[in-house]
This record gives sequence, C-alpha cells and structure tokens, in this order.
Amino acid sequence: MTDTCLPLFLNPAAGRGRGQRNASAIQNLLTQQGVQTTLIQSNAIGEMEEQILAHASSRNTPILVAGGDGSVNEAINGILRARSDIPFGLIPIGTGNDFAKSCQIPMKWDTAAMQLAKRITTAVTPKRIDAGRVNKKFFANAVGIGFDAKINRIASEYRWPIGDLVYLVAVFRGIWDGVITAPVEMTDGSNIYSGPITLVSVSNGSWVGGMFYIAPEAKTDDGKLDLIFAAPMTRLRVLKLLPKIIQGTHVADPDITCKKIESLELIAERPLPCHVDGEIQPLQTEFRIEIQRNALSVI
Repeated sequence: MTDTCLPLFLNPAAGRGRGQRNASAIQNLLTQQGVQTTLIQSNAIGEMEEQILAHASSRNTPILVAGGDGSVNEAINGILRARSDIPFGLIPIGTGNDFAKSCQIPMKWDTAAMQLAKRITTAVTPKRIDAGRVNKKFFANAVGIGFDAKINRIASEYRWPIGDLVYLVAVFRGIWDGVITAPVEMTDGSNIYSGPITLVSVSNGSWVGGMFYIAPEAKTDDGKLDLIFAAPMTRLRVLKLLPKIIQGTHVADPDITCKKIESLELIAERPLPCHVDGEIQPLQTEFRIEIQRNALSVI
C-alpha cells in the first residue's frame, strides 16, 4: 500500500453519468489494490481545471483523474497553467476516451484502475508525452476545425447511452446539414493550403470521436503534431470516405492531406467551429497551434 493519499479528481457527468454511478466503486477498487485516495468531484465545466491548478501550484504529488477526454483536457490545462511537472494517471469513464486509446490505457474502467494501481505501487516510471497548444488553451489529444468540430457539437446534444455510436449518428446528421466550410489560409512557415476546407484536424493522439482513427501515424511522444485536412467534398464523397476514416486508411486518399508539423497558423474568412479534446469552443477565425514537447508525465 502507498504511504501517500493521492487526490482522485472525478467528473460525475463523464460518460453521460457513468462517473457519478461508479465513483464509490472506483475509489474502493483503488483502495483494495493498495492506493489510498481522496475523492474530489467537480460539479461544473472548468471546475476540475481550477481544482488541479490549485493542487499543482502547491504540491508535487501525483494526481489521478477519472473522466473522459474533457476531464483530461481540464487536468492537463490545470497542470500546465501551474507550470508543474506532476504526473497524472487516468481512469477512462467518458464516451469516446480518445486520449486513453492513444496511450494504450484499457477502456474498461476497472481494468484501467487495477493497471494504474499496480504502476503506482510498484513505482513504475511515468511516461513523458507531448501536448499541444491552440491559442491560449492546451490540448492532450486533438484540435478539430470545421466539420470535425460540427460533429462534436451535434454529438453533445444527444444524451442517448449508446457510447461511441453517438458520434456516428452525429456524422450522418452533420452530412445532411452540409459539409463545406469557409476558405482558409494555412501555414507552418511555408504555405500549406489556401482555399475552402471540409475539416482540419491537428492531432497528438490517433483517435477522435471514439471510433475514428483520424491520425494513424500520430505518436504522443514524437515531438510532432499530425495535420490532417480535407478539401471540399460532397455529401456522397464524405459518406464514401467515412469507412476509411474509421479504419485509418483515409491517409492514402487523394482528397486527404497529411503532414507532420510543429506549428500551424490557420486564418479563416469567417468564424469556424472548433473543438479542443472534444470540448466545443467559441467560433473563431484565427488558430495558432504549436507542439509542447515532453510537457506531460503519464503514470
């Protein structure tokens, strides 16, 4: 059993209420595996980030996070805003759990909790990984601009307990509404693209929306971000491309461009939807994105 009682930051709304239903079970399982925790729940968007910011600003003990990709985003923003190097462990209980997939963390929360507890009690060295930054906000997994972000917004409106499939439903609704977005200028020091786009994804991890293998060549520790963008497409073309995106074979498609980058500036003619680690952001016209090498420590 560890001598230190670790803070367990939990989002009760994660996984459409899965966090609330499993809070006691998660803490009890960790205790059984030799890890004592103090449960700290968040009750509003942004609260976990502030809680972790306060912890990381005054203590150097590791933290545990039980939540989905939104909770991961709040956690890493709390840590990096504090300019802290504290390691964190994740128990995925969200809907998509994209960051967990990219870090090879088990999707079942109990399996993940047991693996995490073993790593803590045996003092396994945490893994260093990269993060990204878009404007003033950090991200762990991905930033989506255009159609990708539109799908996240639609998915957030559904409260159905159908897991990853909610994103697939959102894709079909998004396609029905239309897929063409505003013209943009993209550069990473040299001009990459000028013209209208369907979607732009800048990825540190490989997955978005739980089931979409958007950046199959992405690695969380390679010091690079993966840029994937699609030129304007018809509804039918998007439908035909969808199975490829699920399988990760879209990178060979002539309508898809993939590139390893360290930074990106995107300027749009009109405000575009954007998500950061699946969390919907205000409409924006300017996006400045850059890698944050070795910024995070994951247990």
